[in-house]
Amino acid sequence: MPANTTHPDFDANLATWLRARDVIAGEDAVKVGGIKYLPRLDSQSDNEYLGYKSRACFFNATARTCDGFLGLLFRRDPEVKLPDRHAGVGGALRVFTDDVDLMGTSLFTFCKGVTGEVLSVGRSGTLIDWQGGSTTGNAGESRAYVVRYAAEDILNWQTARINGRNVVTMVTLREFVERPDDADPFAVKITETVRVLKLEVMPDDGTRYVVEVWVLADGHRAKSQSSWMSNFWSGQKSSQPKTEWTLVETRVPLRLGKCLPLIPFVFHGPRNALPDVDKMPLADIIYVNLDHYRLDADYKHGLHFTALPTAWVSGFDKTSELRIGSSTAWVAEAPGGRRLLCDGALMVSVAGVSGFFRGGFLAGLCKMAQPENRG
Repeated sequence: MPANTTHPDFDANLATWLRARDVIAGEDAVKVGGIKYLPRLDSQSDNEYLGYKSRACFFNATARTCDGFLGLLFRRDPEVKLPDRHAGVGGALRVFTDDVDLMGTSLFTFCKGVTGEVLSVGRSGTLIDWQGGSTTGNAGESRAYVVRYAAEDILNWQTARINGRNVVTMVTLREFVERPDDADPFAVKITETVRVLKLEVMPDDGTRYVVEVWVLADGHRAKSQSSWMSNFWSGQKSSQPKTEWTLVETRVPLRLGKCLPLIPFVFHGPRNALPDVDKMPLADIIYVNLDHYRLDADYKHGLHFTALPTAWVSGFDKTSELRIGSSTAWVAEAPGGRRLLCDGALMVSVAGVSGFFRGGFLAGLCKMAQPENRG
């Protein structure tokens, strides 16, 4: 099986995660989804469906709810107690809390980002890695850092019971690495790689942590997230492409000269830190939000065809030009034309859309214009 083989739970929940991403992203992302979120009406042409979709309004209650929960959780800054800064571990931890991912992200901001991911899709993951030193061949800065992975990038995982404990024995992570383009100094090449974290059992019943990095073989192309989303919108099932992966790196991280006995990867969920996929906290709100979007589309569609009256007249010359407005008077040559003007031309039927303008404003104007109602 290829290195990017996915877990059955991943395949079962990918569509749900992509739906949540689109809903939280807002109206533009939802409307790009097209018929997946707003089914086409019978016999609608492409232009008619485009107008049907563009008239609809998507009120992003899901994103507002997610932001509200996130604000409630972090309304107070968390307290982090560290050892004395003059101690070796205290100084190292202070450097880590100020920059946890080698990109200037503080521990508070990183935790807030993880919580936001869990609220949005109900899943995230964090890998603790080491920068520099003999394990990476880089003699520069040597320190620990963390990397956050989205639910869509945690492709596969396995667990087993070893030495009386249930532990994670494999995690497959998808990464996109940017490399400079030799042909164009202003462009970059994005290469998809798969990082496999494995826990191997040693002959003495001990375990060691091993990292493998796989890249695509020449001439092969993996299925990107955009392809997954395209299949999701078209209703097709996600399937793994026939690709060949090449193992380019294998290393055994060490700590104080010894192998790590566990995989330093943490799963984040709404209820626990287990590898199992849990239900999204905002799943019900997402479904209601999309239902509101479809109802609004039908309502606006009805207004478009029933709220704007179609003027018709009787008793006037067919070649005459009639302008609608209070500054223009229509003079009918045929008897009864004036009454037909009020009874037919400007009357609005509200049977299609209940209560639009309560049906009284325009009808009242026509009734007041009738001769028998004048004082």
